[in-house]
Amino acid sequence: NRLDYLENTLRSCRNVAEAVPATIVMVVPRRAAAARKLGKQFGAIIIDDRGSGMADAVNAGLGARTTENFYVWVGDDDELVAEGVVALTENLNDNPTAVVSYGQCDYIDSEGLVIGRSRAGHLARAIVGWGPNLIPHPGTVVRLDALESVGGFDPTLRYALDLDVFLKLRRMGEFISLPCVSARFRWHDASATVADRAASSREAIRVKRSHLPVVLRTFSWLWNYPVSWASHIAAWFVTHRSRRLKA
Repeated sequence: NRLDYLENTLRSCRNVAEAVPATIVMVVPRRAAAARKLGKQFGAIIIDDRGSGMADAVNAGLGARTTENFYVWVGDDDELVAEGVVALTENLNDNPTAVVSYGQCDYIDSEGLVIGRSRAGHLARAIVGWGPNLIPHPGTVVRLDALESVGGFDPTLRYALDLDVFLKLRRMGEFISLPCVSARFRWHDASATVADRAASSREAIRVKRSHLPVVLRTFSWLWNYPVSWASHIAAWFVTHRSRRLKA
């Protein structure tokens, strides 16, 4: 339903594939004929989306792996930044004990104007278990062997599937942050994460609690709910800025 966004997304993927050997895999419903045609124009491998949720869709895409070593994800309305993705990929190549390499992420509005930038850096890895998840899923490069070893993405999750995977991968190896922009996240009302902040926060709290030692779970509300409240405030400011720029 967002073919103009999707074309920009696929073009950004092709830019990555022209800079470093990469396979573009697109998971899309059978009925989305125009989207499938667009994907083929950009050389994407088309995988049928069974309609059973985001995690299953991403796992289906991962199932197309052959000789690839790394995984990078982008939504159909977001964009990759080739220079940043290449830098993150080279970083993982140079650090065999690392499993995740992430950079910065620009927030853009529906017109493509930059309204903010996520640049938490090393802090994002340090607080991911109890604070907000500031590691951007779009544009983050993950070692595929490690991702497969933790079982991929949990199909029971709708919003916090990336948070759950990051918490699992944190036990597998090092997370490395680089000061480069690797993705552009489109902040608009139709985005699932933006549209239902309350449901997203509830699921994130549940995921973080499940990864805590049992003795700490009883007390986790002491920091989880203040963090959720602060995240809502931050999201409100981004949304307000986006609408102000659009006006």
